[in-house]
Amino acid sequence: MDRKKGFTVLELVLAIVFVGIFVVLFFVQKVNADAMNRDEKRKVAINAMFYALEEGYFEKNHYYPEKIENAEVLPWIDPNLFTDPFGVPLWYADGGSDYVYESKNCEDGKCKAYELRSAMEKEEDYVKTSRN
Repeated sequence: MDRKKGFTVLELVLAIVFVGIFVVLFFVQKVNADAMNRDEKRKVAINAMFYALEEGYFEKNHYYPEKIENAEVLPWIDPNLFTDPFGVPLWYADGGSDYVYESKNCEDGKCKAYELRSAMEKEEDYVKTSRN
């Protein structure tokens, strides 16, 4: 019997199936890793804003701002941290930002408390509240 060199159709199909499975697993893991990376960036940004509010703004003014309208309110931190991983700044909270600054107990633009919050993809919302 003369055998030809090469692969059988079954061998080719199995190889394609295995490669397909590995490609799908790779992309699922990549999507999860990217989401976890964006969540970590959100936590870093919220923590930076929290410490700037507590140790910069409150220490200087003895109150918290009613709104964070731009990066100049907290000049102690990198202005890029006000922008969520999708490019929406904190002050566009109504426009879909992942970051929310909510002031509390305000009188004449001077607030006694606040809550910073970020929507996360792979875990519960990340929340920081004022210390004072």
